Amino acid sequence: MLSLRRNAPTENRPMPLPLWVRGDTNAFFGLAVNVLVNVLTLTGLCLGVLKIPGDDVFHTILPALGIALIAGNIYYAYLGRRLARREGRQDVTAMPYGPSVPHMFIVVFVIMLPIYLKTKDPLLAWKAGVAWAFIIGVIVLIGAFIGPYIRRYAPRAALLGTLAGISVSFISMRPAGQMWDNLWIALPVFLLLLIGLMTDLKLPGNIPIGLAALLVGTAIGWAGGAMDGSAVSAAADDITFALPGLHLGTLFSGLSDVAPLLATAIPLGVYNFTEGMSNVESAAAAGDNYNLRSVLLADGAGAVIGSALGSPFPPAVYVGHPGWKKAGGRTGYSLATGAVIALMCFLGMFSLLGAILPVAAIVPILLYIGLLIGAQAFQLSPKAHAAAVVAALVPNLASWAVGQVDNALAAAGTSASKVGEAGLESSGVVYHGLMVLGQGAILAGLILGALVAFVIDKRFVPAAAVALAGAALSFIGLIHAPQIDWNASGSVSLGYLFAAVLCGAFALTRPAPREPDAEELALERLHGGGSVPATPEPEPEHAPAPAPEPVLAGAGAGAAAVLPDEATEIAEPDPSAATD
Repeated sequence: MLSLRRNAPTENRPMPLPLWVRGDTNAFFGLAVNVLVNVLTLTGLCLGVLKIPGDDVFHTILPALGIALIAGNIYYAYLGRRLARREGRQDVTAMPYGPSVPHMFIVVFVIMLPIYLKTKDPLLAWKAGVAWAFIIGVIVLIGAFIGPYIRRYAPRAALLGTLAGISVSFISMRPAGQMWDNLWIALPVFLLLLIGLMTDLKLPGNIPIGLAALLVGTAIGWAGGAMDGSAVSAAADDITFALPGLHLGTLFSGLSDVAPLLATAIPLGVYNFTEGMSNVESAAAAGDNYNLRSVLLADGAGAVIGSALGSPFPPAVYVGHPGWKKAGGRTGYSLATGAVIALMCFLGMFSLLGAILPVAAIVPILLYIGLLIGAQAFQLSPKAHAAAVVAALVPNLASWAVGQVDNALAAAGTSASKVGEAGLESSGVVYHGLMVLGQGAILAGLILGALVAFVIDKRFVPAAAVALAGAALSFIGLIHAPQIDWNASGSVSLGYLFAAVLCGAFALTRPAPREPDAEELALERLHGGGSVPATPEPEPEHAPAPAPEPVLAGAGAGAAAVLPDEATEIAEPDPSAATD
């Protein structure tokens, strides 16, 4: 008894968690550079495209974004540490967080720029962007109560496949083009990242590979004459300290004409929480099973807070958790990224950083993330569902291709409507079909990937349900349509409806579901999620494994087997599951 009493306090003592480990250094430089690139980009868009006065950009928009970023990164570090203590392990990686890249371009070019071109008033355009960001946040908050149920039944191939589509098209292609524009700077940086983050090789003195790659690329760029010293001194004049205040007047003014904003805000809000689901699934596949509702509530709150402070750029959980986990990041990298980027926002340093750091030295980290997420979709989905992964990729590729065509035509002073779709198609550009396929790409990819996965598994009842969902979503314009409307894309809806009828007919024949192989069952035991076709009744999401097993290739360093508490962490719909 004395011995038991002596040991009891030790058993109840919380597991010590370091605030910083060596891997956090690599992950910090990777994520911080990633966020840095995006904030540099949105700063340039505000100043160069929308002509918003520099005083408003550096004293309101960037500080407001900084507040949202530091709050979000602190929260996600907290979630990571809570999960680590709950599961009794020290290898949990916090979710990456920053300004959403697709929303960044959409709010500029779809919402704010048309208003600016029509009125020549950048402040009016800014107000509309702030209102749009607020609506996005509200929709994501609503999605926090719907998303967990979607994730519970959607095949992993559909969730990870649509995420890979974003990664390959919108995260990888532009950086790849920028790299090959100055490959003499970018390729050494990219190779250093690959060597340091995808092999077990270390630099002398164990120098963090992210820092080394950035310094090498910057040195090559300056030594090769790619940079302009005079731009540095000019950019230094923009440094000033500013904290944001509430801009509710700006927000309410923008909301006074809310109807035109809803056409893009509703689909993009759905996109946001769908992407959030995919990112949580990606983290779960790498071994960290976060509560989806907690993640989506934070994303929605970040957009609402940022818009109330004057930022039109909604932050969100980023693609790339497995990459930072593989780099050795835990929770410190998230805290440090939020603090450093927020400080830069408060000081208005992004003009100076853009003059110092070559773009070609920064963007290789984005291509690395794109490679990793694309690979993960295939590695952590059943081999039989490889075609479903590709199907989920396709709508995002179509959306990216249409964007490239539109940008090229705009640069030539014309547009697809002026050239005519017939003229484009006569030149081999299947513009209309790609445009329809790519609208609402994230949600469309989820529908298409799930449909293919269920058909492969010969599970025709859920396949018919997915096809009916596609018919309904396209009919009201959430997918495959330029805006929300009744009968927005009738012919597409009819196609999905015919597919549902066909699946229903095959379901009447009662075919035996596809039998999963041993590797697929092992994948399910390790990571949960999705659905195993041969089970007669649905298994609890992330069912506990009997004992830890080795992580499958590509799952990320240090990923653990699914533990009993993980079932509560993901599947429990009660928000109280998010508390210790």
